[in-house]
Amino acid sequence: MGHEAIHPNPWMILPFVALLGLIALAPLFFADWWGRHYPKVAFALGAVTLGYYLFGLQAYERALHTGIEYISFICLIGSLFVVSGGIHITVKGEATPGENVRFLLFGALIANVLGTTGASMLLIRPWLRMNKYRVTAHHVVFFIFIVSNVGGCLTPIGDPPLFLGYLKGVPFWWVSEQCWPMWAVGVGMLLAMFYVVDRSNYLRAPKAVRDQLAEPADTWRFEGGVNVFFLAVILGSVFIQNPPFLREGLMVAAAVGSWFATKNHIHEANHFNFHPIKEVAVLFVGIFATMMPALDWLGANARSFGAPTASLFYWGSGALSSVLDNAPTYLSYLEVAVGLHAAGLEASAGESARMTALIAKPEFASLLVAISVGAVFFGANTYIGNGPNFMVKAIADQQKVHTPTFLGYVFKFTLPFMVPMLIVVWWLFFRH
Repeated sequence: MGHEAIHPNPWMILPFVALLGLIALAPLFFADWWGRHYPKVAFALGAVTLGYYLFGLQAYERALHTGIEYISFICLIGSLFVVSGGIHITVKGEATPGENVRFLLFGALIANVLGTTGASMLLIRPWLRMNKYRVTAHHVVFFIFIVSNVGGCLTPIGDPPLFLGYLKGVPFWWVSEQCWPMWAVGVGMLLAMFYVVDRSNYLRAPKAVRDQLAEPADTWRFEGGVNVFFLAVILGSVFIQNPPFLREGLMVAAAVGSWFATKNHIHEANHFNFHPIKEVAVLFVGIFATMMPALDWLGANARSFGAPTASLFYWGSGALSSVLDNAPTYLSYLEVAVGLHAAGLEASAGESARMTALIAKPEFASLLVAISVGAVFFGANTYIGNGPNFMVKAIADQQKVHTPTFLGYVFKFTLPFMVPMLIVVWWLFFRH
């Protein structure tokens, strides 16, 4: 979008498929090799596609545009990661089912401010500590469902796919205005399910443990308050469009300021290190590069797909987001929707103006809502659907908390809890 139509050879989509397939399967089947060599794989596959665009298609503007989008994307994700790592919340007790529900609701709300990555990294450790006397798999998985995914559906900051949509010109508050009913139903159902499961777990705990958990907490401590300022800088910079790179510069400056202003003991208490964001940055270099042929091919051939419905886009974007990363899935379906409805808008001045004109079409708006909700919600269905999912699992494993296997996650939690919620959301909002 925002560049001349490009018609890549469909075979050039293979590096994108190969990279996403490796991201999904390599950690399951040859994790040690993948952990050592994933940067080489991501850079090599990205270089193949980039070379094709620069020397084969001579699509210099397209390649530059993608590079700018990547910089904007990683600056937001990285700055939120660093700033949230400078905030430490100490909790003690209060792990009753009611308190747990309130904590998860708070996490769902704050995910729209810190992003699902930032909120997950900020809250997973206090969540595990407050439930340490009876913590088990459902605590980890429902945290992933609610805080790491579904909760972040109200703002472009909330989840990576929505921020990519914002970079493509989707107005900032449009997501909140259109998606809040789905968010309310999704989060409400998951919290109700969690309460039932957690109350059963709570009642099975020995009476001495229940009495201890029911006592009011005597320690709730918030450290790293200076990072609230840096967080405000990041959030304010999201709204800056011009001059170029001022937004990203402010985000980086806030992250650097946070790093130096945060006391060492806070980073140590959070076990903070840069490995998770390094992995995300490297993999997304490859993803952003290799997905160019897929997006351009979809945009060029969208009209041959007929007239997809919101229902089809909800289940289609959702199914792919369950087994692949939800950010490129969102962009792929967005490209199809734009290709279907952009006839006559090529002369619009810039991506924002073009997207505004598209959103004014009810047919396009309904598809965009379906794509947004599908990508964000279904990203919770597996460990590989969204970046924070694996981060949360890694932290839980590090603290010796039982977490389900990949298949255990799907069969014990996704099918009995997420899928019914997803069906209800579809029935209420997208089936027509």
